[in-house]
Amino acid sequence: MSGTSASDARRVRLFGSLCALVFLVNFGRVVFAPLVAPLQADFVTSDAAVGLVATLAWLGSALPRLPTGWLLTRVDRHHVVLGTGALLAVSSAGMTLAPSIEFVMAGAFLVGVSSGAYFVAANPLISELFPERVGRVVGVHGTASQLAAALAPVLVGRVLLEAYTWRAPFYLLSAAAVVATAVIYVLAGRTDLPAAGAADRDLLGAIRRQYRVVVLGVVIVGVAGLVWNGFFNFYIKFLTETKNIPSSTAETLLTVVFAAGVPAFWYTGRLADRFRHVPLMLAVLGGFVASLLAMTVVDSVVGVAAVSVVLGYAVHSLFPAIDTFLLDSLPDSDRASAYAGYSSVMMVVQAMGSVVVGTLVGAGFGYDGVFRVSGVALAVLVVALVALYRAGRLPAGAS
Repeated sequence: MSGTSASDARRVRLFGSLCALVFLVNFGRVVFAPLVAPLQADFVTSDAAVGLVATLAWLGSALPRLPTGWLLTRVDRHHVVLGTGALLAVSSAGMTLAPSIEFVMAGAFLVGVSSGAYFVAANPLISELFPERVGRVVGVHGTASQLAAALAPVLVGRVLLEAYTWRAPFYLLSAAAVVATAVIYVLAGRTDLPAAGAADRDLLGAIRRQYRVVVLGVVIVGVAGLVWNGFFNFYIKFLTETKNIPSSTAETLLTVVFAAGVPAFWYTGRLADRFRHVPLMLAVLGGFVASLLAMTVVDSVVGVAAVSVVLGYAVHSLFPAIDTFLLDSLPDSDRASAYAGYSSVMMVVQAMGSVVVGTLVGAGFGYDGVFRVSGVALAVLVVALVALYRAGRLPAGAS
């Protein structure tokens, strides 16, 4: 085996171990949804308290992203990844011993921190491991992450909780995180890691230099993500109250929405290597807008299911498309820092989706009306971005 092929094989093995860890960090972030009822029963606490557990996991995922970008200007990417695996293992192990709901909240926040820091460190790393096929590796990596979102409700709600307590997922998560982190440590030591980030030493300077790319990413994913966050968090209530669909069927359809994201990451990542980045992003965003508007019109279970599949595929396709655009377009000297700036702002904007939708519905607006107005607003955004692109006013990124 030649030196080049041996080096490539080692990078592939390291990438495989990163896919295992991203499955675990995202599993830790989404696992709290099916645990709401068991946690409430075990600790005899309020709806607000158990709801705060899930909120803290996502808040923890948002807050460390910019600090992680600063850390990456001083620490190698794979060392930060190893730290996130260790934090996931320790925080999950602590959850198995939690004596009160307050300890669960703290554990959920730390699990979220591990996921947020992981994505900021790992995404630039995988793009630099395979610079000639960024879209493909971003897509495969995202597929592994999305599998966790699709499998968590089934694995936890219908397998582990039927035989064990709510602590069982965290025993498994902690043990798996230890194994995955140890494997990454060994493989990273044997792999010729890229030195692409050696010059990335100025977080704020990188964000200023690449502000056009960063702003475009935040506008597209931040705004679309805000609508998506509000939509999927109220999806079940939307179907039961507006479409008269039984709750059990609505829960299944929500799983279908997330499951549609698995092939979306896989195939769109490959498309991102073949087509110009900005037109692909705008086409995907247009597909999300069309399916969101269609969801406010269809009423039958079959119609809702069909549109849900398309909507789930479209919105999850947006993430590998935008990540490929950013990671492929940003220069080595700015990549991790500018990506961290994008990621931190984008997450904060997205997180407001549930609050916005909940507030509007609470004020008396119907779900159909809220989502229809959201779709029209996104359509206006798409038209404006297309016009700016045709006028040459948007950063084109790498071809």
